[in-house]
Amino acid sequence: MFAHMLVLSLLLLAPATASAQVTAARETKPVKMVVLGDSLSAGFGLSAPVAFPARLQKALQSKGIAVDMINAGVSGDTSSGGRDRLDWSVPEGTEAVIVELGANDALRGVDPKVTRSALTDILTRLKARKIAVLLCGMYAPPNYGADYAARFNAIYPDIAREFGVSLYPFFLEGVATEARLNQPDGLHPTAEGIDVIVKNILPTVEAFLGAITGQRS
Repeated sequence: MFAHMLVLSLLLLAPATASAQVTAARETKPVKMVVLGDSLSAGFGLSAPVAFPARLQKALQSKGIAVDMINAGVSGDTSSGGRDRLDWSVPEGTEAVIVELGANDALRGVDPKVTRSALTDILTRLKARKIAVLLCGMYAPPNYGADYAARFNAIYPDIAREFGVSLYPFFLEGVATEARLNQPDGLHPTAEGIDVIVKNILPTVEAFLGAITGQRS
């Protein structure tokens, strides 16, 4: 009698156990992520292991968050350049994209309408592919005047609201204008600067990825 009850219990438990294993597998499956950006994410002047995507991946791993990371940063790229290479930079199967573009637009004084249009196109196409987006904002330098800065700086929060995507207001938070955290050109972070960026953005990325894994069915 006891043996029969034990067998029955095991049979009843098996589906629940299998379901729990499938759920655990989903939760631990690495999120396929692309960082679509310019030299700030490409790692200009740095070795690959200390570029932003690699350091972010390592920080996430230390918290038990598995990510398959692709560094799709291209030095010198503008938002329009990122849009033009979007399809081959973001392969099929990608679940999440961190968009870090616009710094070169601002440095070159590109019309904010052009930047807005390019970023809008990028988010429209990623949304159509059902890929989650974390948009990283950028601020214009002061040399083009207050009007230009106001128009440029408004692009990121406006687009984030329009598309309902996550926004990290300023990619270089805590690093911009800090000489000790930038290379001699004053524009590109050192390895220490990258670590500051990663530390500051990490809570936002954790929440972003948490929403993605929570939606897996």
